[in-house]
Amino acid sequence: MIYLRSRSKLAHLGVVLLLMLTTQSSSSLQVPGLYEHRVVVANESDAERNRAFREALEAVLLKVTGDRRWLSAPVIQQAISNAQSYVEAISYSSEATEVSTDAVDPEQGEQMIGDQQENDVASLNDSQTREIRETRYINVNFAQSLLDDLLAGADIPVWDSNRPSVLVWMALQNNEGERSMATADSNPEIISFMQKFAAERGLPIIFPVLDFEDRRALTEDAVWALDEDVIRRASERYGADSVLSGRLHFTISGELVGLWQFIFQGQAEVFDGFDEELESYLDEPLDRITNQLASHFALIPEATNQQIVRIQVEGIRDLSAYSALLNYISSLGLVESVITTAFEGQLLELQLGLLGNTQQLFELIALDRDLLPVTNSQLLNESALTYRWTR
Repeated sequence: MIYLRSRSKLAHLGVVLLLMLTTQSSSSLQVPGLYEHRVVVANESDAERNRAFREALEAVLLKVTGDRRWLSAPVIQQAISNAQSYVEAISYSSEATEVSTDAVDPEQGEQMIGDQQENDVASLNDSQTREIRETRYINVNFAQSLLDDLLAGADIPVWDSNRPSVLVWMALQNNEGERSMATADSNPEIISFMQKFAAERGLPIIFPVLDFEDRRALTEDAVWALDEDVIRRASERYGADSVLSGRLHFTISGELVGLWQFIFQGQAEVFDGFDEELESYLDEPLDRITNQLASHFALIPEATNQQIVRIQVEGIRDLSAYSALLNYISSLGLVESVITTAFEGQLLELQLGLLGNTQQLFELIALDRDLLPVTNSQLLNESALTYRWTR
C-alpha cells in the first residue's frame, strides 16, 4: 500500500526533522512519541504485560487519531483486544519516588525513646512521614506501519505529528470578586491537568510566560471579558496556530462556572463551561478543541484518489537548502511522493503526489514558517503554488 511506504519514509526522517525544528521559529510543533506509551505494571508476568499492551494501544490510538470517538469503533476494539500483535518493542524501567506515610504519634514517640528531648521526638516523627517506593513501568513501542494500515482500512483519519499549537490564557475569579491569571505557581492543579491532557492527546499546548510584556498587553479583566481583539494582539508574540481563552468562577456552593473562547483560522467560537469537578470542567473545552483540530487536519489516506500538484520554491541557494526542503516536504503527512521536475538558479519546482487535496496541503504548510507564499493571495487553481524557503 502506498500509504504504508510513506509512513515508513517519515519514520526514517523523524530524527533529522526534529533537529531542524528545534532550531527554527515555528507555530506548529512536532509531537514526538505518538506510537509509544508507558504503563505502570505490578510485575513482569504475561498477564500483566498483556494488560499493559491493551492499555498502551488504546492510549496510542487516541493520540494518533486525536478523537476519543474512534476508540469505540468495532475494528479498534478488536485490535485493542489483540494488542500484542501490533507491538514492535518493549522495555522495562523503574522510578523511585518519595511518598508520605502516617506520622508517628508524639506520645508514642516519647514512650519509645524515654527521656529524649521533644525536638528529637519531632525529628523522629518527621522521618517516619517519608518513604521511598519504586514504581515499575513497561515502555511499549507499536509498529507504526501496522497501526496506520489498521486505521486506513477502517477509514479512520490519521493526525500527522506536525500539529497546530494552542496558546492558553485563563482568568480566575474567587467569591470576593478578585481576579487573577492562572499560573503554574498559583494554580498548579490547573496547569498540571492541562499538561497531562496535552500528553495524552498529542496536543501542543503553550502557556504564556506572563511577564511584564504579557501583563501590559493583556489584563485579567480583558481575559475575563474574552476581548477577542486584545487577546489576538497579546497572542501574536507566541505565533500560536490557535488560542484558547477561558474564565472560571468558583461559586460559594462549590460549582465551577465559566466561559471559553477558541480562536482558530480567523474565527472565534464562544461556549459555556459548567461543572462541579475541576478536572471535568477543564476536560470538556480541551476535548472539544482537540476534536476540532483533529477533524480539520487528520487525513483518511486513499491511494486511489491521489492528487498531483506542482509547487515552486524560491530561495534554494545550495545543496543543504535543497536537502532540508525535501525533508520538510516529505514529512508532511499527506505527501506520498516528491519528484523534482526543474531546478534553475534558486528556483526549484516539485511535483507532489497527495493523499489529500491541494487545500489541505496549503493549510498544512501554513502551520509553519518554513515556506511562505510569494504572492499576497494563494489561488489554489493556479498551475503551481509558489513559495519562498525561509529556513
